[in-house]
Amino acid sequence: MSRFLVVVPPLMGHVAPLLGVVAALRARGHAVEWVGGGQWVPADHVVHPCDLSGIPPRPPGLRGAAALKFLVQDYLVPLADVMAPVVADAVQRARPDVVIADQQAYAGAVVARRHGVPWVTSASTSAELVDPYSPVIADWVERVLVEACGFDPRFSPSLILVFSTRALTGEVTRPVRFVGPAIADRGDRAWHPPWPGPAPRVLVTLGTANVDVGGRFLAASLAALAASRWQAVLVDPVGTLGPAPPNVEVVRRAPQLSVLSQVDAVVCHGGHNTVCEALWHGLPLVVAPIRDDQQVIAQQVVTAGAGVRLRFTRATPATITEAVSTVLTKPSFRAAARRIRAEFHAAGGASAAADHLEHLAATAPQSVSPR
Repeated sequence: MSRFLVVVPPLMGHVAPLLGVVAALRARGHAVEWVGGGQWVPADHVVHPCDLSGIPPRPPGLRGAAALKFLVQDYLVPLADVMAPVVADAVQRARPDVVIADQQAYAGAVVARRHGVPWVTSASTSAELVDPYSPVIADWVERVLVEACGFDPRFSPSLILVFSTRALTGEVTRPVRFVGPAIADRGDRAWHPPWPGPAPRVLVTLGTANVDVGGRFLAASLAALAASRWQAVLVDPVGTLGPAPPNVEVVRRAPQLSVLSQVDAVVCHGGHNTVCEALWHGLPLVVAPIRDDQQVIAQQVVTAGAGVRLRFTRATPATITEAVSTVLTKPSFRAAARRIRAEFHAAGGASAAADHLEHLAATAPQSVSPR
């Protein structure tokens, strides 16, 4: 039996890929504990909680370079400072053979390196593996991280797990292990379509981290759907929308995997987790990226031929209608989505990731100094 410590931010998109991996490790008899993850970690798992009340929320209007600067310098680096003592205590208590550190949970890499514990990068998004920044911005990000952490904690020299495949990402610039999406049962209820008839069905969602900026886009989507013959589930987390027509089910939260198994297309923000879960089901996409890695992921979808892209701030009922109609009626989009689905399924998912982690735990040299 090996021992693993998972270090992850309290963000669903970062936790979700690791839920299946942790389930696979536990099923094989390994011990797994968590630092971070918040409400997304199952209640019966061992979690070392972090007090993140002092981490500032991101101003909703930030875009582009300003959003990136805030994310790295004002959110992720302070997050690492808060998490580091908790990670250090967890390493001392749990004595893990391997630390699994989310790519944006820098404390996992920093503490593991300090204690001589092998660490793995969990790349919950492929964006930073394909050089998404201009040289000037890339140099700034690396400089900030080296100054804060002593090295660049985003890329483990031992193992980088990527929850995607080349069918979506294209070629990457670093040695990685593509395992495809690690789809796991989240204990969600089953979703049953409330409408009769064979009309095409659409899911509209902006994920769990964009509730502060999504109102206008969701309203435009509702108007587009109301005037269509489609049936739709529209996720409105904060209840900003008014009454919906009979062909649209507006919900605060959707059991996403169950819904995806019963729809024909997805409209989303380009979040890595949502995109990969949609493509896991072979569904074409309309992507309207908001910020951060979403621009890169959206372009990956377009380049792979599996969807079309909209300007988030300029989308109207007419442009949303046109985009959804395009991916539903042109066979090439569904064919590309199904090609990616086949490669995703062949990559092995959580089981393949667990294989790589077991191998590292069994073969990596361990520190001889006290942890």
